[in-house]
Amino acid sequence: MGSLLLRTIFIYFFMLLMMRLMGKREIGKLSVFDLIVSFMIADLSAMVLENQNEELMIGLVPIIAIVILQIILSFVMLKSKKIRHLIDGEPTIIVQHGKILDKVMAKSRYNMDDLMMQLREKNIANVSDVEYAILETSGKLSVFPKIKKTPVTKEDLKIKNLKAFHPPIPVVLEGKILEDGLEQLGQNRFWLKKELRKKGYKDLANIFYVSVNYEGKLFVDAKDKKH
Repeated sequence: MGSLLLRTIFIYFFMLLMMRLMGKREIGKLSVFDLIVSFMIADLSAMVLENQNEELMIGLVPIIAIVILQIILSFVMLKSKKIRHLIDGEPTIIVQHGKILDKVMAKSRYNMDDLMMQLREKNIANVSDVEYAILETSGKLSVFPKIKKTPVTKEDLKIKNLKAFHPPIPVVLEGKILEDGLEQLGQNRFWLKKELRKKGYKDLANIFYVSVNYEGKLFVDAKDKKH
C-alpha cells in the first residue's frame, strides 16, 4: 500500500507538470485534438498505477513522448493556419441574420436540440433574435444578438456589400493579409494598407492581428518587439 501511495503521489505531480507544459489551452474548452491527447494521457497514467510490477520509467516514457508531440504540433499549428484548421477545424456559422443554415448544421452534425439549448443558456428564446451564431471548434456556441438600435448604413461605413452587423472579421494574421476576410468586407489590400497607415502602421511584418468590426473600425494588435 505504501508503494502504491507513493506511486500515486508521484504520478499526480508528474501529470500536473505535463499539463502545465502543454499550455493553458488544455484547461479550458478542449478541441478534438486536445481531447484525444488528454484521453491517451489519462489511460497511460492509469496503466502506470495498475502495473506496479513494471518499472515506473517504462510507463512514463509514452506519456512524455505524447506531451512532446503535442507541444511540437501546437507550435506548428501556431505558425501554420492550414495545419491548424486541418487538426482543430474551423468555426462554423450556423445562424445568419436570424436564419438557420440547416445544411451547415447537418454537415457539422449539430441538431436543433443542441442549438436551442445553447441559445436558452444565453437567455435567447427565438432564433430570429440572433444575428450570428458561430459553432466554435470546441463545440461552444458563440451568439451575437441583433442590435436593437438603428444600424449604421453601408454608406456611413464606406464598406461595400456589408450587413448592418457582423462579428469582427480577421483581415491580417501574423503579418499576412487574409484575402477571404477582405472579400467578405468587399474591400482589397490597398484599402487595408491605407487604413493601417492612418493608424501609423506602414509594415505588415510588425502586425500580428487585424480585424474589422461592423462599424468598419480596425482592431490592430502589433507584434511584441521582444519577438
